[in-house]
Amino acid sequence: MKILVTGGAGFIGSHVIRRFVTNHPSYTIYNLDALTYAGNLSNLSDIEKAPNYHFIKGDITDGPYIENLFSKYAFDKVIHLAAESHVDRSIEDPLSFVKTNIIGTVNLLNACKSIWGEDYTNKLFYHISTDEVYGSLGEDGLFTEESSYDPNSPYSASKASSDHFVRAYHETYNLPVVISNCSNNYGPNHFPEKLIPLCINNIIHQKPLPVYGDGKYTRDWLYVIDHAIAIDQVAHKGVVGETYNIGGYNEWQNIDLVKLLCDIMDEKLSRKQGSSQNLITFIKDRPGHDKRYAIDASKITKELGWKPSVTFEEGLRLTIDWYLSNADWLENVTSGNYLEYYKKMYS
Repeated sequence: MKILVTGGAGFIGSHVIRRFVTNHPSYTIYNLDALTYAGNLSNLSDIEKAPNYHFIKGDITDGPYIENLFSKYAFDKVIHLAAESHVDRSIEDPLSFVKTNIIGTVNLLNACKSIWGEDYTNKLFYHISTDEVYGSLGEDGLFTEESSYDPNSPYSASKASSDHFVRAYHETYNLPVVISNCSNNYGPNHFPEKLIPLCINNIIHQKPLPVYGDGKYTRDWLYVIDHAIAIDQVAHKGVVGETYNIGGYNEWQNIDLVKLLCDIMDEKLSRKQGSSQNLITFIKDRPGHDKRYAIDASKITKELGWKPSVTFEEGLRLTIDWYLSNADWLENVTSGNYLEYYKKMYS
């Protein structure tokens, strides 16, 4: 079995690569990544010499290159994670999200259709998406696999479009596809543009903790290793043509999450309890900010037997411990261009 994982040097992708390389030694795992700002091969330093792992530096937006890659390696399955993924960046540069998330996905679909021909035995295109395609929830309710699409940011619009293309290739060309939509991920190796690693880094350096608006935006949080396990389950047991929502059943308002994070960090750093909460700084809200996301993951639990393995506080403590034990990694990714980006977004 030859499996191509796109975006495998990124946050979620690196955990998926590690799981497949370790748990499926008979498979050959190919990691295709363009190594943009969020792609970091040090995320995979522990398995980079594994005999069943191969890294390929390449860009999914280059259609002819992708076609040649499929011709050369004859991949059996594609696990597609490569994407521009931060809402703030999509507001600044929507076209980059169109190029990578839509055109890049279609390039991969075209390559599968071209190289696989009409023999789809043991073939699969697995597209990983987000709960943000469903838009915003009120105080009640959960996103299900039947929820209507209602994206509100350039990021979620680009991911919604890619989802539609994947389904269209299944309906039009019979391409064997499966899609999963996940809630907010957190855990080791997360690039510190997202809330949890950003706050961990800022608490370490006693810098302000930027919180949008009133801080009452609500998100469902999923530990990244649990997500990698779910992806493994879907890749092996998911029904072709189906969608699976993957969530952590951990709804938190941003302000409550940041306060919990502050308290755990004060404990870990032997600081006066409550001192880090003084760093919380409310900043101007971003445009099109969705009020609440929450996922009903009962389908994947019922059909594939997956459910989260850790509570949010357990996962958060594991995450904090990882960042405190990997100061060099954090320092390396927050130097250079990151400082300019941070100033632009949060000053």
